[in-house]
Amino acid sequence: MSHQAEADRVLRSLDRTCLEHDPDVLRSVLDRVGDKWSLILIGLLGEVPMRFTELLRTAPGISRRMLTLTLRGLERDGFVKRVVYPEIPPRVEYEVTPFGRTLSEPVLALARWTADNQDTIRANRRAFDKAAGHDTDDLD
Repeated sequence: MSHQAEADRVLRSLDRTCLEHDPDVLRSVLDRVGDKWSLILIGLLGEVPMRFTELLRTAPGISRRMLTLTLRGLERDGFVKRVVYPEIPPRVEYEVTPFGRTLSEPVLALARWTADNQDTIRANRRAFDKAAGHDTDDLD
């Protein structure tokens, strides 16, 4: 199949997906899993349930506010469950739900792809920045 034919097939498939389903839900879920923290938190919680402070220590650079907002969003979408234990003081843990685990395979595939291609991505960014006249080491 030619590159153009494959591109046309993919675009038709995306268009059909968007038209056959609620585009607002599709967009909001893609926003959720594509944000800076959600995938990291799902990955961290994929192994064992963790307390808020454990997540705060483990997730590199996340603020308390952003951790709270991200966990609430993940909980709202059903990816993460908040479990409150009736102890004094109360103990709260977060864990990935069975539904959230269904996201693990594509997330890990994306992470592996990124790891496998990080040198190429860096080289492409440097080449682009150089051609654009930017003298920067910022790879974001």
